[in-house]
Amino acid sequence: MIYKGVEFTVTAVAPGIWTWQFHIGDRVIAGKTEAKLNLLAIRRVQLRIDRELKKAERDQPASRDPSAGRTSEKS
Repeated sequence: MIYKGVEFTVTAVAPGIWTWQFHIGDRVIAGKTEAKLNLLAIRRVQLRIDRELKKAERDQPASRDPSAGRTSEKS
């Protein structure tokens, strides 16, 4: 499956236990979750992808554009 451009997998390993995996850049993130429904397990992985994408965005080096981040002042 693909969510926000990130391909991920969710696999049932036992009743109510799911393993998941996805890649962001060179990093492989994997884990387990407990959920009775497969859609709930998928949603939990999507939320984890959101967190990891936000973290990756914060970890990027700041822009070298000197005007980046400046706000215009109005008189």
